[in-house]
Amino acid sequence: MTHDWGFPDFDDHEGVHLFTDPASGLRAVVAIHSTKLGPAAGGVRFWHYADSDRAITDALRLSRGMSFKNAMAGLELGGGKGVVLAANLGDTITTDQLEAFGRVVESLGGRYVTAEDVGMSEARMKVIAGQTRYVSGLPVASGAAGGDPGPYTAHGVYLGVKAAAARGLGATNMKGVRVAVQGLGSVGGGLARLLAKDGAILTLADVNEGRAQALAGELGATSVPPEAILVQDVDIFSPNALGAILTEQSIGELKAKVIAGGANNQLATRADGLRVHERGVLYAPDYVINAGGIINVGLEYLGHGDEAEVMTRIATIPDRLNEVWAESDRSSLPASDVADQIARRLIGR
Repeated sequence: MTHDWGFPDFDDHEGVHLFTDPASGLRAVVAIHSTKLGPAAGGVRFWHYADSDRAITDALRLSRGMSFKNAMAGLELGGGKGVVLAANLGDTITTDQLEAFGRVVESLGGRYVTAEDVGMSEARMKVIAGQTRYVSGLPVASGAAGGDPGPYTAHGVYLGVKAAAARGLGATNMKGVRVAVQGLGSVGGGLARLLAKDGAILTLADVNEGRAQALAGELGATSVPPEAILVQDVDIFSPNALGAILTEQSIGELKAKVIAGGANNQLATRADGLRVHERGVLYAPDYVINAGGIINVGLEYLGHGDEAEVMTRIATIPDRLNEVWAESDRSSLPASDVADQIARRLIGR
């Protein structure tokens, strides 16, 4: 018998831990979805939520996504996620809060391994690492696995976008392919630069409109306001910001024939995966295409291989995507559901 505890995204998680540290003001959630394949690995994000229930829901969805991502990437890791709640929009996390979160991770005894995510950085991970050994994504020597996961995620997404263009558009290369990139941080910005080198026609958007305009100028691209990026007349829509942007309304307005981007939890609900499928849009499941970063920090933590091994593993992302799309074609099921089925088989659920 299962119980969702009032949270529909509670997917038989092994544990959901709520922490407060009055001295530093830390409020944090650590969700552990599965440790079947290894310690639950997943980044920690610092974010402002409208209420604590939304923070818990985010942690639940993200930790399940990490279980699936790590399984599909062939890593000996389970899935978990940390969320540190910002009291106010625009707050900066303090050193005391980082140290308190490190103690939180240490208290879990290795069941959760943390790494960099939204609102964090290598420097902040170093502070956390002063309090716990269960951390990855730290600065490393040249040629070693580890460090900032962003560029590795961007590279994997780039390979996945090219695979999606080939399958969904019949494109033999990216020259002239119209791509709308939403979110221009480490992943989206890196992706845009790689696509620009290939001759793709880019439309860019970011909540920081100045950043979008600057990158558009650098790459010879077009920038649009954030609210306009979803409805651009393009071949590929690439979401690389926060999740839940594919809703019944936005899917209905979408003009792209392919969705392939690095954002986590792009589908607002499972039903939206079916909506994408029924519209005949090729969808690259997010936790398959964006696995480059966790491959990097996961191999760092596990001590398996160097940067060359990381890049070799990232190069298999298109193979996994093609496996999902082929099964979707055979079964007539949405690619999102097919990916979930494969991942659940891998973790024994």
